[in-house]
Amino acid sequence: MKIMHTFKTVSDIRIAPGGAAKLDLFVEGLSTNKRIAVVTDMGVRKLGLMDAGLEALRAAGYDVLVCDQVIPDPPDTIVLEIADGIRKFGAGLVIGFGGGSPMDTAKVAACLAGSDQPLETMYGVGQVKGPRLPLLLIPTTSGTGSEVTNVAILTTGKTAKKGVVSDPLYADRVLLDAELTLGLSASITASTGIDAMVHAIEAYTSIRLKNPISDALALTALRKLRNNIVQAVNEPTNLDARSEMLMGAMIAGQAFSNAPCAAVHALAYPLGGFFHVPHGLSNALVLTEVMKYNQPKADHWYGEIASDIGVGQSGSSLVDEMLRIKDETRVPQTLTEVNIPSDAIKMMADDAMTKDRLLMNNAREMTHEAVVKIYETIL
Repeated sequence: MKIMHTFKTVSDIRIAPGGAAKLDLFVEGLSTNKRIAVVTDMGVRKLGLMDAGLEALRAAGYDVLVCDQVIPDPPDTIVLEIADGIRKFGAGLVIGFGGGSPMDTAKVAACLAGSDQPLETMYGVGQVKGPRLPLLLIPTTSGTGSEVTNVAILTTGKTAKKGVVSDPLYADRVLLDAELTLGLSASITASTGIDAMVHAIEAYTSIRLKNPISDALALTALRKLRNNIVQAVNEPTNLDARSEMLMGAMIAGQAFSNAPCAAVHALAYPLGGFFHVPHGLSNALVLTEVMKYNQPKADHWYGEIASDIGVGQSGSSLVDEMLRIKDETRVPQTLTEVNIPSDAIKMMADDAMTKDRLLMNNAREMTHEAVVKIYETIL
């Protein structure tokens, strides 16, 4: 019998505001010993978001190694360095604590430290073969959805981005603690929130593996995100809005992990790879022009989304709504605002066209000429 659709996600998701401060309660049954490695970045470390949780782990008798050298768009060299440290430490559990970059790093490092498979053989789809160490993921932003995906994006060389897409990257457990997101700045809240909306929109219009479960999750995510993003930006201590954003980002992550992202991400990656524009902001910058390009093939899907979230009946209504959200959350909307010059457009377009893993999912075939025109329009 032919299988029409498949759907996979993390089997153990725990929602607990304030839970990260009691981290010892959430590692029970996961670690194979009393040694835990925590993968994070200096930004999260300096905010003190981990302090109570680390204290709780140590009070419960765990030895803890903190690997805080992760940087945005994590280079493969740092991932290898962290994996080597985890292996030498003898960790029985890896915790990814932070945004997409720490969580992606933790996923791959747990695989590397748990087997002898070389990193260069893991890139692509379904290439991770060996076992990995137990893995717990704790997001501190409401955007990437990385906590529930089987995807990690790394930087190789100076600018190239490569994906590791394999089921062993699904975590053993996820902890959602909305209190961790209360300290996010308005700009990060806005860009990561739009990033999550991009995930849901692209999942719903992903032509290759679109499926009924991802569709339902994408719509649920978009309702939560659309109804709370402006409030979360303008009222940073509103825990209800923050909770809805965190749930929305996670649900969007479940959707796009099964119905993969497409041209928005393909065009966003060069902005991060060449100019270090944060991933969420890169997606926000190219989103609406890619949607306009896709409309001849995706308008009916965009219309279904617009109707579901109550903003109209047409694809144009959804594009207008995303433009409104970008305006009201005050994210940059031109390449010039993020210091990308016009003479970089061809280089970025060349790079975007290499993202076959993403472009194959796009509702409309993307051409080099179209990519150049989109970049020129948002210059």
